[in-house]
Amino acid sequence: MKEDYIEEIEEREVNRRTWWIMGIIMLLLIIAGGAYYIWYQNRQMSDMTEMFALEKESLTDEYEELSLQYEGYKFSVSNDSLVALLTTEQAKVQRLQEELRTVKSTNARRINELKKELETLRKIMRNYVIQIDSLNAENQQLKDANRQVTQKYQQASSMAARLTKEKEQLSERVEMASRLDAVNIQATLLTSKGKATKNIKKAAQIMLTFIVSKNITAPVGEHTVYVRLMKPDDDILTKPNSGTFRFENKDLTYSMKRNIEYDGEEQSVVMYWNIEEYLSSGTYRADIFAAGNLIGRKSFALEQ
Repeated sequence: MKEDYIEEIEEREVNRRTWWIMGIIMLLLIIAGGAYYIWYQNRQMSDMTEMFALEKESLTDEYEELSLQYEGYKFSVSNDSLVALLTTEQAKVQRLQEELRTVKSTNARRINELKKELETLRKIMRNYVIQIDSLNAENQQLKDANRQVTQKYQQASSMAARLTKEKEQLSERVEMASRLDAVNIQATLLTSKGKATKNIKKAAQIMLTFIVSKNITAPVGEHTVYVRLMKPDDDILTKPNSGTFRFENKDLTYSMKRNIEYDGEEQSVVMYWNIEEYLSSGTYRADIFAAGNLIGRKSFALEQ
């Protein structure tokens, strides 16, 4: 009886230990399972955080690219109203871009919202691109039309310039052809008795003779012939009552003048200069003018 009681107690002790061991094992399994669950959850959270960080970085790059596109299109259009709209949209992109930089990678909701905002902004950009392409096409058409008009204008201007030049050349040829021409110019010293001399001291006059050539294209009628006698020192021989005449927009003094009646035929002209001043020896020159033109020139030497 006593042995049975001892065996029963030992059996109970074994059962109690067994239950304790099983309980400890179960507790360890529960703790291990909880630890694994927590580790798994943390791993998933870490993966999601990394994924959102990468998505945030990618989204930031896309916002930056969109902002640069707006900047580029602003310089490609000349329409002030469209440039103002592009500037406004670019400012909105930059504002959202700045918000994206400050938002936490774990804020999945706001990152998704910013992603949707980006899609909306891209749609707006596509609409602007269509408008810009349309404007560029219209501008290109206008440029082509303007280029054609400019080419036609340049052609017309070139033709007008050529015709003007041809007209001027023709006018010059006609003017040259119609000019009077003095030839066979001779300067002779005369004494007081009208005899020729080579000594300046004995001379009382300088006789200048020349022929106005025949020219049927020259205007007929009265012409005033002016003569400028130039001394060796380039001074002009003049009298107190000597006047001036117009030549190449200048007023020139003259030594002698004479009116002739020109009929287009060859005509001899004689003019006299009364010597009342001291004349040194050297080379003198006679320039003859008529109808606003220099029609003849002759150099001659006077000796003592």
